[in-house]
Amino acid sequence: MLADAPSAPVTLPPPPAPALEAARLLGGDVTDPHGLLGVHPGRVDDIAGLIVRAWHPDAVACEVVPAGGGAALPMEPDGPGLFGLFLAGETLPFRYRLRFRFASGAVWERDDPYRFLPTLGEVDLHLFGEGTHRRLWEKLGAHVRTVDGVRGTSFAVWAPNARRVSVVGDFSGWDGRLFPMRRLGGSGVWELFIPEIDHNACYKYEIRTREGMLRLKTDPFAAKMQQAPQTASIVQGGEPYAWGDGEWMDERPRREPAREPMAIYEVHLGSWARDPADPERPFTYRELAPRLADHVARLGFTHVELLPIGEHPFYGSWGYQVTGFFAPTSRYGSPDDFRYLVDTLHQRGIGVILDWVPAHFPKDDYALRRFDGTALYEHEDPRLGEHPDWGTLIFNYGRHEVRNFLLANALFWLDEFHVDGLRVDAVASMLYLDYSRAPGQWLRNRYGGRENLDAIEFLRSVNEVVRTDYPGCFTVAEESTAWPGVTKPAAEGGLGFTFKWNMGWMHDTLEYMAKDPLYRPWHHDQLTFAMMYEYSERFIMPLSHDEVVHLKKSLLDKMPGDAWRKFANLRLLLAYQWTRPGKKLVFMGTEMAPWGEWNHDRSLDWHLAESPAHSGVTRLMESLGALYRAHPALWCHDHDPHGFQWVDVADRDNSVISYVRRDGADHVVAVLNFQPIPRQRYRVGVPRRGAYRLALSTDDAAYWGSGWEQPELLEAEPVPYHGHAQSVELSLPPLAALVLTPAEEA
Repeated sequence: MLADAPSAPVTLPPPPAPALEAARLLGGDVTDPHGLLGVHPGRVDDIAGLIVRAWHPDAVACEVVPAGGGAALPMEPDGPGLFGLFLAGETLPFRYRLRFRFASGAVWERDDPYRFLPTLGEVDLHLFGEGTHRRLWEKLGAHVRTVDGVRGTSFAVWAPNARRVSVVGDFSGWDGRLFPMRRLGGSGVWELFIPEIDHNACYKYEIRTREGMLRLKTDPFAAKMQQAPQTASIVQGGEPYAWGDGEWMDERPRREPAREPMAIYEVHLGSWARDPADPERPFTYRELAPRLADHVARLGFTHVELLPIGEHPFYGSWGYQVTGFFAPTSRYGSPDDFRYLVDTLHQRGIGVILDWVPAHFPKDDYALRRFDGTALYEHEDPRLGEHPDWGTLIFNYGRHEVRNFLLANALFWLDEFHVDGLRVDAVASMLYLDYSRAPGQWLRNRYGGRENLDAIEFLRSVNEVVRTDYPGCFTVAEESTAWPGVTKPAAEGGLGFTFKWNMGWMHDTLEYMAKDPLYRPWHHDQLTFAMMYEYSERFIMPLSHDEVVHLKKSLLDKMPGDAWRKFANLRLLLAYQWTRPGKKLVFMGTEMAPWGEWNHDRSLDWHLAESPAHSGVTRLMESLGALYRAHPALWCHDHDPHGFQWVDVADRDNSVISYVRRDGADHVVAVLNFQPIPRQRYRVGVPRRGAYRLALSTDDAAYWGSGWEQPELLEAEPVPYHGHAQSVELSLPPLAALVLTPAEEA
């Protein structure tokens, strides 16, 4: 027996729409379309029921199609594109679809976006307003979800000074009249759930400013964006990525980065390796993953640091001018493809650091600049809001919502993509109000000083939240001044970073290495001065991308002398970096010792592996990586004065330095000769009796050195020297480093 068909609702002529709200809708100034459109309880002639109103500016007729089945119910016209229907005796919830009819005969049937409740709650809005929502990316932006049994996408965007905000996209013919959003109280957040919009749909926000101008903007929280010159945001909502790095993530909270080995390989993904069959095509995230993991593991690096991978329109910015702060660049694939890259590195025991850029953003008009027609993310006053060096805009760190945007962005990468550390770019430009500004071009803080108090508070809060919420993760400051306490805890008045780039060491050392050895004795302090402040911060020693571009020459070409001396100097520099205190960072390609500067438009010079001189540097880096990992003395006490002792710091005449790295009984002795003159019978004090093994010589023929004769075992003699009761006698090769370890470790 067939079930009875549902009875058709009783309809009556609906009351007219409130004139003011209808006028705002038709005029494109509506802030609460849900108050007019959708389904609401109402009365007609003392009969209770539901009022349904629908809107499409180009429709000539509309029908309500009840979800439970039954005949479509014609709606009454109530102004251009506005339709109404009264359902006598019906109560909420009432589920239905709308069927719009057009003069051309076309029909468009869809679920009504204005019948759904908000997808953000009061707690979310409150936390955002005070700048403390730690998972803001899950609330703002575009999210595929099922609401009341209907699959679609919820949109939410912050635009407090807009008169109207609409979602536009392929699904609406980019017509801003179709899907106006509702403003959620005084939060400045606009929200709308649109059924049937799914994964990979392109969209933007159309914003009517206070002045009535229309602006078309990408989503600040977009999970994916189109490639330039196209600029749309792209909805992401596929199946969750299946991570395979569970062992790494389980162990991460127990890690102590400051007391573990850290040798970082800095990478620009688009120019690390390209398709040999098509040199213009960079490898994708998935193509890069196994290649990069194999290469980095072979060289003994512990971490990869990626130049910014947030979406950026100008490739030549290397990622430092970000327009998509929550969107891994689609140049190399999807967000899940980027997850695959991180996942692969983790499964090989390699951590991932991401360059993060909270200091500034570009002026591209489709992105954050004057987002709702006002200086929303930036300052209105150019003395605060514009960066004079880079032609970019500076974030307004004093605004709670802006700080929350950036805080959530930092946590987003650590959470959603399992990134282990953030290297914060251009910290100095954030700390000082007069950074790169002439007198009269900057404003003092409320105490009359030049410190950016809002930026300082922001950095402290980010570092503290990373420390507490993501144990084992870390932050790194690229800070080029003598600002005190960069790595001191925020609770003690510091900025709270885990590490700071040692820019002073980098500049002094490279200046020293570039000098003709004839003049090095008069500049010996450039080599040794960094130890005077070594323990004022927890340092990373960078030889970064910034040092091999803009006519600064490659590291190899910075070195003085003929080809042999250049290579010898470079090998010596790398051994010095790997054996002195501080974590290590080198830019990709250093292991090949290229002659030319880095060019972001082409691949690294992988063919150099065929050259004995260049491949010798690669082999040296493999040896340094293995030596470094094998000896906790070289990393366990990087930031503790007990882990380092000068043997001889004062031999400026011979340009030789020697020192000991310690971890309890484990110790390593390094002796470095910065002259092209071999030193016969050179005596060095050592900490203990017995034999020492020559663990490494950068002059070894395997590294394209001269192969200067050197015994593998050296017996410490009871000859007091350099404050030690015993010493060894060495034959120092030219422009070379020797590393000695106690013989029983052989």
